[in-house]
Amino acid sequence: MKSIRLTPRLVASVVCFLAPVFLATGFGAQSLGESPVAEHKSGSLTHAVALDLSGQSVAPFARADAKAVVFVFISVECPISNRYAPEIKRLDDEFAKSGVRLWLVYPDPDTTVDAIKQHQKDYQLPDRVLRDPHHALVRFARVRVTPETAVFLPDGRLVYRGRIDNRYLALGSERPEATQHELREVLEAVIQGKSSPYTSAPAVGCYIADAK
Repeated sequence: MKSIRLTPRLVASVVCFLAPVFLATGFGAQSLGESPVAEHKSGSLTHAVALDLSGQSVAPFARADAKAVVFVFISVECPISNRYAPEIKRLDDEFAKSGVRLWLVYPDPDTTVDAIKQHQKDYQLPDRVLRDPHHALVRFARVRVTPETAVFLPDGRLVYRGRIDNRYLALGSERPEATQHELREVLEAVIQGKSSPYTSAPAVGCYIADAK
């Protein structure tokens, strides 16, 4: 039998092909106790910096009065991200008045500012937007797909990472409507000063490729 030489390009191709499958089925999921993100202290927040649409650096944790900081990682071209646009807007409208700062994060370095602006307009998305071309926030939150969310307390403690809700069972498999609303329930608990009812839930979506 002819042997196969494992070149770096071949390994990368296999990983990119299999990653969405593992994520959709929950394989490879880490508990927050095993994640370095769960141990972030305030001093590490200096690393959680991204860009606004004008190219200026933004520190999402700068507002001391926020009850929670939420990153929703999305993509212009991901159909699952786009399907969630109405729910993302509802969550932002509902929880912004309670001190929750929700940021939309675009991690694809090839997505232009004009494309993001058009995406915001087409899907009526919230206008608190960050570009993360070097994946500083992707690494900080340890996310892998779009859409995926990460909920932090203002001091940088991660209380939840995962899906918005359970509408998607796997890639290509969708419920008529969600029966669990993890992100909503986590935010309700945070603003009431309660412990998060969830720490993680496997997100289904489009794999975030490595930053260039």
